[in-house]
Amino acid sequence: MQETLLQQGLDITLFGMGIVFSFLLLLVIGTGIMSRIIVRNFPEAEPVPSTRPSGLGDEARLRAIAKAAIEQHRKRQK
Repeated sequence: MQETLLQQGLDITLFGMGIVFSFLLLLVIGTGIMSRIIVRNFPEAEPVPSTRPSGLGDEARLRAIAKAAIEQHRKRQK
């Protein structure tokens, strides 16, 4: 039995799509396995709490810096 050109094209297309799907599936599975291995062997470090207390002094200092920067900007614009 002779296949038509359209049937051959459809066969090749489905074969190619199957190959690509298989490769992507293997890629996703491999990435998941590598992720589990890395998380197991290299856990994230616990964040160290800041020893410097954040107080109102920092906020007042930042406010003064921002005010000075705005004043300098306005002087340059004139």
